[in-house]
Amino acid sequence: MSNATSEPGSTADSSGSPHGHAQDGLIKLALGAIGVVFGDIGTSPLYAFRETFAGHHKLALDTAHIMGVTSLMFWSMMIVVSLKYVSIIMRADNKGEGGSLALLALVSGRTKTRRWSKGIILLGVFATALFYGDSMITPAVTVLGAVEGLSVAAPGMSHLVIPISAVIIIALFLIQRSGTARIGLFFGPIMLVYFGTIAVLGVMSIALTPHVLWAFSPHYAVEFFLIDPVRAFLALGSVVLAVTGAEALYADMGHFGRNPIRVSWLFFVLPALMMNYMGQAALLSRVGHSALESPFYFLAPEALRFPLVLLATAAAVIASQAVISGAFSVTQQAIQLGFIPRLRIEHTSAATAGQIYIPLINWLLLAMVLLLILFFRSSSNLTSAYGIAVTGAMAIDTCLLGVVLSRLWHWPRYLSVPLLSVLFFVDGIYLTANLTKIPSGGWVPLLIGFIIFTVLTTWSKGRQLMIERMREGAMPIKVFIHSAASSAARVSGTAVFMTSSPDGVPHALLHNLKHNKVLHERVILLTVKIMDQPWWPDDERCHLDELGDGFHRLILKYGFMEEPDVPAALAKVDRCGAEFRMMDTSFFLARQTLLPSDKPGMMLWRERLFAWMLRNAESAMEFFRLPTNRVVELGSQVEI
Repeated sequence: MSNATSEPGSTADSSGSPHGHAQDGLIKLALGAIGVVFGDIGTSPLYAFRETFAGHHKLALDTAHIMGVTSLMFWSMMIVVSLKYVSIIMRADNKGEGGSLALLALVSGRTKTRRWSKGIILLGVFATALFYGDSMITPAVTVLGAVEGLSVAAPGMSHLVIPISAVIIIALFLIQRSGTARIGLFFGPIMLVYFGTIAVLGVMSIALTPHVLWAFSPHYAVEFFLIDPVRAFLALGSVVLAVTGAEALYADMGHFGRNPIRVSWLFFVLPALMMNYMGQAALLSRVGHSALESPFYFLAPEALRFPLVLLATAAAVIASQAVISGAFSVTQQAIQLGFIPRLRIEHTSAATAGQIYIPLINWLLLAMVLLLILFFRSSSNLTSAYGIAVTGAMAIDTCLLGVVLSRLWHWPRYLSVPLLSVLFFVDGIYLTANLTKIPSGGWVPLLIGFIIFTVLTTWSKGRQLMIERMREGAMPIKVFIHSAASSAARVSGTAVFMTSSPDGVPHALLHNLKHNKVLHERVILLTVKIMDQPWWPDDERCHLDELGDGFHRLILKYGFMEEPDVPAALAKVDRCGAEFRMMDTSFFLARQTLLPSDKPGMMLWRERLFAWMLRNAESAMEFFRLPTNRVVELGSQVEI
């Protein structure tokens, strides 16, 4: 993954709140989590129950099917969300951070010597690729699902659903550049009102048909499979919509900590969701097909349906915002871990490091979301594409969890095997059921996932090959110092030569000596290493070796959630002579040009793709925050 050794582990405090979150107050963080973490899973009632009965595999609206589906939704949330993510996977934090890439970085350090380590890394990368597919579909399906309430509240406005959805999506992506910190202050209260509202609407409906509460019993789910096994299996492709967003609980753990998310889920979000799903079940039991167009909106009295549309649309925007922010965060991690070329990253908040904006990702997401809305035209059609990416990522998380249980936590087999068997069975049956959606739209997230997977692995492999080729022709540093220090003219000042390899002589140094025939009084060979953990201690940031004759090798270490700031790090180095003054320091960077070769490396089309990404990558000058007027770039040619 990175060229560094991994030091996995957890630094979460005893309360399960990393980075000192516990002192901020459990209740405050739990309320914040409601506004950020649960938007995706919280908006599932807009379409999940409806699609199970009115989707591509329709079910009869009788007691057995209604109770069976309701029971399946409840036990899916209990097994997938409460057991797998909230109770187990959230314990596997990487220095307080969660998410597929953080989990991959955590386990890869313990599997590097294993024959199957490469397969584990590829699985984690594919989970990341699937996340991007999910981040495109989620805004489209949630916003469309919410705005479609207009067809119920004001049937005459049905023709405006798609234009209004498109306008909302465009506005949402346009505000990303200015940041969402201020808007985020309203997320918590809006989602509190939303969850409270859907719970109350559900309870009102349950009060009229209380027998639906028996759906808490798992025997209704079992009975569903016994009386109608084929349709029950196909229904799982829609039932899983009730747990989409479960992975967000784990991914956002670094922002809030384990315990606040657990408290929010178990004591507020889960009860609210189940009351609403059971309320929809009770409604369909009473009125049948007349409410099937949108059982979520028909729960509300007619006078309150339009306000409910506005509230649900606000919740859908919040859910979309969380996914967009997550895409920015995952992209930053992937850049640091060497899977994506350097991209321009802008900070939208001076106070919060995690508030970032990546223009390229923002506009690509906007384009794809609009295309999905215009192509599928309804949330019902979009749900055919929804689910495969989510269930695929969930299945991969279970694979990574298996490594965690055996290699990190050393659970005995009599505990880990039964648990993993249950999780693999549940993930497997959900994934298989969703594969039946491929002809009707499920191919979209798979295609997106495979394209992004190809890009990620091509960049990682090409970068590795390029470093290896540069090492092959590198001169040993001791030989260079012995021959060059006595023959070359020395000039005042400091020269910092950036190099990806901590061994040998950087190409930029050789080219500078060849063309300018001088060496600076102080020469720093600088390597920035991204470690397999999210944060790196400041007191271990710098590692300095004296090489003699004014030469020094400096290694700066950063976590994959941090942003390298080379001038700031140099200002703290005090063991190689005088302090660093930027006006007396020159930074030399090598810009490689790739040449096609017959060497065994990658297929020619992948080499061309890698070369294109290399040409369009963000400049190392901006990425490492180097002063623009102190940078010299020297070109070199490399065959991979």
